[in-house]
Formats: sequence, C-alpha cells, structure tokens
Amino acid sequence: MAQRTVLFVLFDAVQSLDVTGPLEVFMGAEQHRPGTYRIRTASLDGAAVRTSSGLTLVPDQALDEPPDAHTLVVPGGQGTRTPEARLVDWLREHGPRAERLVSVCTGAILLAAAGLLDSRRATTHWAYCDKLARDHPGVEVDPDPIYVRDGHVATSAGVTSGIDLALALVEEDLGREVALGIARHLVVFLRRPGNQAQFSAQLAAQTAQREPLREVQRWITEHPDADLTVGSLATRASLSPRHFARAFQTETGMTPGRYVDRVRLEHARRLLEDTTDGIEEISRASGYGTPEAMRRAFVKALGAAPAEYRRRFRPAPAR
Repeated sequence: MAQRTVLFVLFDAVQSLDVTGPLEVFMGAEQHRPGTYRIRTASLDGAAVRTSSGLTLVPDQALDEPPDAHTLVVPGGQGTRTPEARLVDWLREHGPRAERLVSVCTGAILLAAAGLLDSRRATTHWAYCDKLARDHPGVEVDPDPIYVRDGHVATSAGVTSGIDLALALVEEDLGREVALGIARHLVVFLRRPGNQAQFSAQLAAQTAQREPLREVQRWITEHPDADLTVGSLATRASLSPRHFARAFQTETGMTPGRYVDRVRLEHARRLLEDTTDGIEEISRASGYGTPEAMRRAFVKALGAAPAEYRRRFRPAPAR
C-alpha cells in the first residue's frame, strides 16, 4: 500500500482525546508497518490550539496549505459549538477532496455545517444527536451506533469511539493482524461492531424518579431471564399494568418492552464475548428462551446471528 497522509484538523477547545485516540491508532500502524501512514496535524494559520482540557497542541502546518490528505480527520469538542467561519469554509472546500473523510464525536457538526453530510447517514455523540438532526435536517442521524460509514464518509460517536473507527480503518488498510496488535498495545478490544449501541441500556434510559420504578429497572438488569412482561413488572411496582407502562415510559424515556429488549441483548452480547457458554445456554440465561428467538433479536438489532457475532467480536486470546 502506498503511503497515506492522515491529517488531523485542530482548533481551539477541541476535545484532546478525539485527536490523540485515533492518532495513536494510526501511529501504531505506522510503527507496525513503517511507511504506511504520514501523520500530520494542522490548524488555521498554523497556530497552537488549547484543548477543552487545557492541553496545548502545536500543529505541524497551517490549514491554508494544500492538505494532500488521503484521510482527513475532524475531531469534536466544545469548539464545534461556535466554529470559526474560516474553518467551516476550509472544510467545505477541501473535505470533498479527501479519499476518506472522518469525524470523531461532535466533529460531525462541523462536517454538517460545511454541507458534507447532506443526504448521508451519520452519527455523533449521543448528547448532540438531536441537535445535529434539528440543525441539519438533510442529514440522516442515527443515534445508536458507535460509528457509521456512508461511502467515503465515516462518523463516530462520543470520544473513545474514535479509536474504534480508527481501528476499523487500519484493519481495512492493513488487515486484522495489524489492527489486533494495535488494539492489544492500547489495551482496547478489537473490535466493537460499528452498530453496537453507544452506551448500555441502563445509560440509554433515564433513571426513574420514583423508587418503585428504579427498583424495577434494577430487577430487569439483574434478572434478564425472569418473567419481564408488563403485567409481572407492574405487580412488582404495585401499579396497574396501564399505569406502570405509562409511568415507566414517562420517567425513563422508553417503553418497558424496549428497555427489556436492550437489557437482554446486552446481557447476551456480554456472555458471547466473555464466556464459552453455548448458544442455547446463553439464550436461556438472557431471557430469550430459545436460540431461534435470540437469533431473530440479534439479526434485527445487530445484523448478525449470535454465532457470527461471537466469531467476529469476541477478543482473540493473546499469543
């Protein structure tokens, strides 16, 4: 593979991990295969920038120089809330020229402002998905995945998901073994699937205000194999089924059924990734009852059957 330039765009109040996480992945690949990547950083006028955590980053070059980048990486951070017009203009002009256009976290907001996500599917940090969809109705915003690829454009969710996306790009360029070696060095998993939810069911839902409903949430999480019908859960909360279902959705932001589905899927995923238990055993332990019921749930939510999910996403044992 011919050497590829990876250019990171810097600006004041950038999120430092949005830059350093993916940068370490690409640099790790360069160390594994010298001559593969040329890593560069650039800012407006080539000036040093101060990250949102107070770290000062000194770029290699100015953005007014020809980028000549194969992969253009746009990180996120507080600086995306009120971006400099010159930065958006630069992205609008030069973004389409990159063979791969990548955003990390709220960097997607900058791409959208430059019109580079129009008619594309994209994601960003979960807390800003509504804003992205509201401010840019031409973008198909998917709030769930940790990263989304649409043609030559790739967008990732919050912060550390930029590492997942960078690992996927390196795997595409250099193969699984190189990406796996980098993941081991960084002590991260290779690889979380792109359509894995950004956060757990417990974090995706709000915590209920009333103790009986909070207790029901805990019960669901600790007993995914139990009878989790609305009637059974309502009895546990000492409410009528109708009142329970309405109160649960009002206070958590999702229906009891959707919450149960997410908890069971998450539980089954963990068992597939972390144990050698059989598919039938996992389906019972996760509340699906049968392997076929679990298979349907996995295909619908993740696009892969349980066996395929385990084959692809269970971390390989260290050699």
